[in-house]
Amino acid sequence: MNWYLQSGNDSDVVVSTRIRYARNLQDFRFNMKRKDEIEKFLDIIKKETPEIGYGLEYLRLKDMDNVTRVSIVEKNLISPEFAAAKKQETGAILINKEENICIMVNEEDHLRLQVFNCGLDLDGTYNFAKEIDQKIENIFNIAKSKKYGYLTSCPTNVGTGIRASVMVHLPGLTKTGNIRKILESINNFGMNIRGVYGENSEVSGDMYQISNKVTLGLSEDKIVKNLKAITEKIVEQERLARKILGKNRLELEDRVYRSYGVLSNSRKISYEETRKLLSDVKLGTDMGIIEELNDAKIAKLYLYTKSANLEKYLGEELDTYDRDIKRAEVIKQIINEGM
Repeated sequence: MNWYLQSGNDSDVVVSTRIRYARNLQDFRFNMKRKDEIEKFLDIIKKETPEIGYGLEYLRLKDMDNVTRVSIVEKNLISPEFAAAKKQETGAILINKEENICIMVNEEDHLRLQVFNCGLDLDGTYNFAKEIDQKIENIFNIAKSKKYGYLTSCPTNVGTGIRASVMVHLPGLTKTGNIRKILESINNFGMNIRGVYGENSEVSGDMYQISNKVTLGLSEDKIVKNLKAITEKIVEQERLARKILGKNRLELEDRVYRSYGVLSNSRKISYEETRKLLSDVKLGTDMGIIEELNDAKIAKLYLYTKSANLEKYLGEELDTYDRDIKRAEVIKQIINEGM
């Protein structure tokens, strides 16, 4: 089963963990423009993919249909910018069957190695990413400097080139009015707070992506350790906020079941409304209020209500109106599975 359909440690608050390395080949320019140079670079990556191992498959973005590209973005495996039209001719990915490894080829950097896991598992994900990164270094001549470390297109990635991040669900802190104070505190500790799809994306459904701001001047171990400590504190604060909400149990149950009622009985529903309702429904499930659902169903609801993955799930292309109708039908199907 793919990692994004599973639950892990502390998954009531931490939805997922990601470790990303930015790496560039010394023999090629950053931000290549010439088509012949790009094709030569891509041919080398394709040829060496079996040597990297891990069951990775080389896929060109231009060979995918639009729904497939968007579905990969919706899984948070690639950035929206990478899937955009200008990158489709020049970009590729290396991805395994489980999709917990996804290397973006010729995005902002030549290689952006990403390893994912469900729940909070920074240590395990980091160790696995380091192993793959070492394999890549053994195969390719990676650009680095004795003074600055790994060289990257963006100055904030220079140094270790590592970006450690977690996706967290914080409805308790939001509803108790403490979210602003927590986010300011996170920012003061040298962390970025963004929406689900990273830089420039909006926060929705009480989901936040938290990652280290800089990679220069700190060791990889220290960056991961810092994020782990902050994440554990966030988990503690979110659970405390949920306990406070639980003191007025009737009001909380009423809100949760109203959201569940709309979600499970709608005949037509947009993705934006679904995401807002799912925040309450996940909270209710995690707090034992909604017994009709479990972690597996919540994960499916999050994935298969997204537009492109909904179409993949059903095996048909849909316009916006029909998509909203089918989304409501799929929600009912998932909720009623095994009942």
